[in-house]
Amino acid sequence: MNQLLSAEVIDQLAREERHFVAAPQAFFLAWKRGVGIVGHEWFGDGTREGLLRAKSRYDLRPNLLALNDALRILSSSQGLFLSAMVSFYDVREGAAMLRCCGFEGLADLALLDLERRQVIADLVLNHSGW
Repeated sequence: MNQLLSAEVIDQLAREERHFVAAPQAFFLAWKRGVGIVGHEWFGDGTREGLLRAKSRYDLRPNLLALNDALRILSSSQGLFLSAMVSFYDVREGAAMLRCCGFEGLADLALLDLERRQVIADLVLNHSGW
């Protein structure tokens, strides 16, 4: 039996289509904001110039080898923020880092200030895989 979709369902599908078409760029912009907050030295080529000239998230991949040092020198909230960001790039590495920060669950993100919460929220909303 052929049934027509309701106008509400069609509108919802159109909204989702528009969102997910724009999501990769929105993710990159949120990622770049996050890198600027936590420190460019942990991402891409590790330079401020690298952050400024980045054209995609691939230009700002986390430097996983350097991140082991990061948790030793960053504040607990900065470490939590960095670890949450890394989890979008590498689930296992991010999870291990979050455990090192004492992260118990999503409610722990309440330890972050508004600026960092907004970056994480934007990453969640626009993430469609690395």
